[in-house]
Amino acid sequence: MFRKSSIDVILMLILLGLFIVSVIAVYSGTGQYTDGQSFYFASRQLIWYIISLVIMIAVTQFEYDLLERLALYLYMSGIMMLVYVQFFGKYMNGSQRWIDLGFMDLQPSEFMKIFIVIYLAAIYKKNGAEKLSFMKSIPVVLKTLLITIIPFVFILKQPDLGSALLIAVSALGLLLLTNISSRMNMILLAVISVGTGFLLYLFKYHQEIVSLVFKPHQLGRIYSWINPSEYSMDYGYQLKQAILGIGAGQLTGSGFNQGFQVQSGRVPEAHTDFVFAVIGEEFGFIGASLLILLYFLLISRIITIGLRADNLFGTYICAGITILIAFQVFQNVGMTIGLMPVTGIALPFISYGGSALVTNMFAMGLVHSISARSKGYMFSSE
Repeated sequence: MFRKSSIDVILMLILLGLFIVSVIAVYSGTGQYTDGQSFYFASRQLIWYIISLVIMIAVTQFEYDLLERLALYLYMSGIMMLVYVQFFGKYMNGSQRWIDLGFMDLQPSEFMKIFIVIYLAAIYKKNGAEKLSFMKSIPVVLKTLLITIIPFVFILKQPDLGSALLIAVSALGLLLLTNISSRMNMILLAVISVGTGFLLYLFKYHQEIVSLVFKPHQLGRIYSWINPSEYSMDYGYQLKQAILGIGAGQLTGSGFNQGFQVQSGRVPEAHTDFVFAVIGEEFGFIGASLLILLYFLLISRIITIGLRADNLFGTYICAGITILIAFQVFQNVGMTIGLMPVTGIALPFISYGGSALVTNMFAMGLVHSISARSKGYMFSSE
């Protein structure tokens, strides 16, 4: 039976705000694609929101701690879908990422993001809350790397660098928040720093090596980020036009459906990966800032619920979801303004797309479930 306390009112109000922004931005960002059917994409986004809301409410009623027993099966189902995509997936726009269900295209990498968080949360919960020694931390780190590397490789081969990077960041970020020793944390951070520096070195001086791993269009995006003026007419074109649009928005924006860069089609696929350019150009710095504020409130609320959770499993799930959303927002906004390379990561709850929205609302259902089943104190007995 539906329980009134199952719904976190603050969280729902934030999601309502994101829903309104999404429909407005998708509608405005797709006018040049619809051939007179201006509501086509916006109406489909509305339908996806309704479906996702039903899923979120259903998950809210579910005892989230039961997922601890199902965590391995969820993870394995995600791996099986990725294997299927590798051999039988739908090929579109240079990538093989989808399963054709007839009525929709399912993107397993989106579901894998939340499945790996649930599985790692279940593993970390079994380790307890006491600080582990350095030697006892080693098996935890190795197990995390093994669990992460399998979906990472499959998704990278699709190719989908953005989703692969997101899975790696969420797993590594969650690992750093566990009870592994401080010494192990320092070593991991050092390895990440050195590895990042080495990767940048390879990109700059040994392109023949990185070309063995990355596809030409992925390399083009990265090089257009490093040297935007040289690639402004090919791989960097989308970024250049998005920056021009956001700059033209100034303080208050050019007005709804009035953005020159967006409405003229100069920002390709503005309703998906570059939807932030729509908001920046048509609603200006004020509109973009209000959207960032909504994300800040969302992340803050999830953290609060995680700290209030009755057990470590719920806390780790909230931590993983926080990392997923925060990194997606940072990466998407960052790539739109040239701060980060273009990776194809969508803006959560705003960008057009069914699989991503369903996954994010499923995650919100878990957060609601954790909130409804918490006793309301900061630290549990665990």
